[in-house]
Amino acid sequence: MMDTTLLILVSGLLLVVNACGVFLVALQLPGTWLMLGATVGVAWWRWDGWSGGLITGWTLGALLVLAIVGELVEFLGPAMGVAKEKSSKRAAVLAVAGGVTGAIVGTVVLAFLPVIGTLIGAVVGSGLFSILGDLWAGREWEPALRGGKGAAIGRFWGALGKLIIAAAMWVIVAVALFWP
Repeated sequence: MMDTTLLILVSGLLLVVNACGVFLVALQLPGTWLMLGATVGVAWWRWDGWSGGLITGWTLGALLVLAIVGELVEFLGPAMGVAKEKSSKRAAVLAVAGGVTGAIVGTVVLAFLPVIGTLIGAVVGSGLFSILGDLWAGREWEPALRGGKGAAIGRFWGALGKLIIAAAMWVIVAVALFWP
């Protein structure tokens, strides 16, 4: 009885921690890695081989792949938006850096808009830094603006894609915990 109660409590706590991970992803923070780490911890606690126990190795492998894909989607989104507009490599690198910087600034400056302020900051930061990168590389204003727009759109879709991946990770863990 005590073991079953403890198992239910730990499973519920894991789902809450992983839900916090999804929320962190919405804030442009590495919540997928929190989700993976917490799930690995619970799996280690109840490990019974690759295909047994509470969380299987297959589930952990799927979560690892999704976490890596989520990072690629988030960070390559702005770079791909810049590449679509044939902007400079400098603009692509700065678009990624600008997304991170913009997310931090957006979180602070637009604190009255939780989550949305962070996303706005990331999108605007990617676009502005991309424009600066193109201007620094010697491009004219009009192509630099198109590259910045591409970076901003790419960052938005990258952030949305990673959020969808984080939600999928949460569902995978929930199913792994409660599917017979």
